[in-house]
Amino acid sequence: MNGLVGGWTKAELEALVSRGHPRRYRRGAPLFHEGDAAGSVVVVRSGRVKVSSYTADGKEVVLAVREPGELLGELSAIDGEPCSATATALETVEACLVAAADFRSFLEERPRVAFALLEMVSGKLRDADRKRIEFGAYDTAGRVARRLVEMAERFGEPARGAVRITLPLSQQELAGWTGASREAVSKALQQLRGQGFIETARRGITVCDVDGLRRRAT
Repeated sequence: MNGLVGGWTKAELEALVSRGHPRRYRRGAPLFHEGDAAGSVVVVRSGRVKVSSYTADGKEVVLAVREPGELLGELSAIDGEPCSATATALETVEACLVAAADFRSFLEERPRVAFALLEMVSGKLRDADRKRIEFGAYDTAGRVARRLVEMAERFGEPARGAVRITLPLSQQELAGWTGASREAVSKALQQLRGQGFIETARRGITVCDVDGLRRRAT
């Protein structure tokens, strides 16, 4: 697993996994839906998961992408409220489901782990605040550039002096992650491509000039 829950050791995460049961999700399958009753906490073992919400008119707003070693549904398990977002597998996902009651008892037995979880949740809230500020502070091309820089840093692989983004995200999903229409994102990608920052292919983006793209994102 790549990124462990903030501050947790691998042994602590495995101790949590030992309380659950394995589950596999195919690409495009929902792990849970927004509004579902509080249920199990999902530990992502492999694969990546899109977390999104939907507006009243059905438009998807992508909130985050979660990686191996991260948790989903932990807030609902703690406060008993319905799930606040939908989680969907972006690729084949291997996960472990831990019942909410078992998750709470796990935290009660390990105060250090509970505090580390609190720090992680705080980080997620700060990240959400930053993204809300972006919507009003940057144009579409700037917001797209910021997401591409983030994706290159988190999901990039070196490719002949460039960085190939391995995350299988469509233009529609990228639009949902930047708070813009698909058409506006398509134009922004065309602009960034024309400036030599990126190259695009079907469901694939390569960042040719990370520093230049980062400057465009500020």
